[in-house]
Amino acid sequence: MSKATIEESKTVSAPVDMPIAPPVTPIVKETPNFDGPNVSAFSLASIRAKKALVESSKNFVKPVNHTVLPTEPFTETEMLIQWNNYAKKLGNKGYRIMESLLMINDPKLQGTANITIELPNEGSKLDFESEKIGLLGHLRGHLHNHDINIEVIVNETMQSKRNLNDQDRYNRLFEINPNIEILRNTFGLDVNA
Repeated sequence: MSKATIEESKTVSAPVDMPIAPPVTPIVKETPNFDGPNVSAFSLASIRAKKALVESSKNFVKPVNHTVLPTEPFTETEMLIQWNNYAKKLGNKGYRIMESLLMINDPKLQGTANITIELPNEGSKLDFESEKIGLLGHLRGHLHNHDINIEVIVNETMQSKRNLNDQDRYNRLFEINPNIEILRNTFGLDVNA
């Protein structure tokens, strides 16, 4: 057989009544257009490019969100209740050292939103600082005041207050809220009972 007959036998004409499918065009994925030459991901040039990208993203200014956070006033008693609740919550989770640091001395409210606490040494201050963010979040959320700030004062000569008996506990509660005397007299309660 000659080449011409082989070529003719390979070409088959389609019947007239069958539709011919349109030609299929291959899909070509476009690669992103980088301004420089293609760089291997494992090269020093790619590391420089990544650093440049990070630096350029640092210059991005985040739009300012003008959300107004609540700043409701609160009393020292309300603050102490929430402070003690947070300390108990830490104790229940097993963080006994942090619980004792929070309970070692009662914090004082200075002005409308500044809280000061005295701690006996720098080590306890460092431990307190590690939990300060969680405490601030708890106080700000429960007291509805996002201006709250906590200042830690180290007082090496400080003696921690300890409630040793019922009378001491009553005296401490009376310092916090003198209205407890009215409650005791109304119900005829005895401190030593």
